[in-house]
Amino acid sequence: MNKRILALIAAFIASAIYGINHTLAKGVMPTYVQPYGFILIRVLGAAILFWGISFWGPKEKIAKSDWPRIIGCAILGMVINMQVFFKGLSLSTPIHSSLIITVTPILVFVLSALLIGEKLSWLRAFGILLGFAGTAGLILYDNTTAENAPNIPLGNLLFVINATSYGLYLILVKPLTNKYHAFTLMKWLFLIAVFINFPISYSEFSQVQWQELPVDIVLKIIYVVLGTTFATYLLNIFAIKTLKASTIGAFIYLQPLIGILFAVVVGADQLNLMKVAAAAMIFTGVYLVTKKTEKSV
Repeated sequence: MNKRILALIAAFIASAIYGINHTLAKGVMPTYVQPYGFILIRVLGAAILFWGISFWGPKEKIAKSDWPRIIGCAILGMVINMQVFFKGLSLSTPIHSSLIITVTPILVFVLSALLIGEKLSWLRAFGILLGFAGTAGLILYDNTTAENAPNIPLGNLLFVINATSYGLYLILVKPLTNKYHAFTLMKWLFLIAVFINFPISYSEFSQVQWQELPVDIVLKIIYVVLGTTFATYLLNIFAIKTLKASTIGAFIYLQPLIGILFAVVVGADQLNLMKVAAAAMIFTGVYLVTKKTEKSV
């Protein structure tokens, strides 16, 4: 099996894991673990796992000139990204998070245009406006109410910040993936994230009543650490090394489809007309932004 096929499989599995995560992580917060406390569990577990497997990887030394970029990637991808996503998920619903996260390719393109001068066509501009309009609709006009979603508009706004932070992370980390092994990058990124997240998250982390956690909640936490954090970051780094950004961007469509289906099947959320309309606008916007044209490849 060639590298491209393996990379496509990796991107698919990562998207599927992310899609299910929206509902499983929501089931843990805030009843059993507060969002910031959950982040410390997540990055600490991932750091231990990545340092453990790094002994089977190459022994690489990080160049001094790359440390600022690595620290920036850790802050964007493992601190801001995770903090606002989990806080948003504790305030909103799994379907909202599944839908809004799909604006990531749009934000990546906008940020690329601003930071590295990528050309903006009229078609892509329309796609950007359409995607943002769908997102704005979810934030401002969806009247969904849920017992475990105390502030859906604020939660949805945090999802947008999450997508922006992750988009910046993808742009910054790309050059590093061409220079260092995935194990090397992940072990340092998550170790830095532990130290930065610790003062923010320790208070909520210390409140977790470990001995009182039900078995299903423990299994969900394990899924988030092993699957959503360890496996997906590793799979995405592997995919980014092999595939074009536009190809990886196409897999963003899977997350809401899997996330919405899973949430509805297990009864964690429900669909309404506003969500369906917003989803159509966001999906169309993402398609137009990531669509190749003769002038932009």
